[in-house]
Amino acid sequence: MQLPRPVGREAASRKYDILSALMAFALAQDKHVQRQVLRIMALITTRYNWQRDELTMGQGEIAKLWSVDERTVKREMAKLRALGWLVQKRQGARGRVSVYGLDLGRIMDDTRPVWPNIGPDFIQRVDPVPSAPPPTNVVPLRARPAPQADGTLWASVQARLHAEDAATYGAWFHPLREAGTEDGCLTLAAPTRFHASYVMTHLHARLLAALRAVEPSLAAVTVIA
Repeated sequence: MQLPRPVGREAASRKYDILSALMAFALAQDKHVQRQVLRIMALITTRYNWQRDELTMGQGEIAKLWSVDERTVKREMAKLRALGWLVQKRQGARGRVSVYGLDLGRIMDDTRPVWPNIGPDFIQRVDPVPSAPPPTNVVPLRARPAPQADGTLWASVQARLHAEDAATYGAWFHPLREAGTEDGCLTLAAPTRFHASYVMTHLHARLLAALRAVEPSLAAVTVIA
């Protein structure tokens, strides 16, 4: 989603909305995801410059804030970049730390499945129903139909993903096929390696949230080609 930067008269409320979405998302996940979200929230609330979209903090400082070692910081920052939540704007060098930005639109998209947990007023505030678009000669891409309910786990998850965002469902989730469930992990098969990589990198959090909402006993989901 296109999210205006939280600056100006409504900056404070927008910041609280972003943090509220992160908190609600974390509370709906397992302890590992909760800790990951808590860590990025700690960075946001202590060092993130909302106006300039800059997070400037050395690994040693982050390690102290998180009460971990620097190896853990390096690993966790890489995971946050893979999610698309954290964007490296400048690589660190000798005497200069890395500069990061936040993809707030991606964060809000990935937390969308739990917005109803906050309330309809929150949804209306952060994603109001748009007015009717002006007439256009552009023919939209054909949307995928809603998945048929056949009683399977994946069909139920697909139905939830379709209801949340039909366009993203049609482009990325519709082509996936269930490949099996083992040790609390649902495995899905994608038509290509690129497709699998994109879903795991950019849509994994949304996919996992939908899976957990349908079947809380499953703790993970992976996509293979």
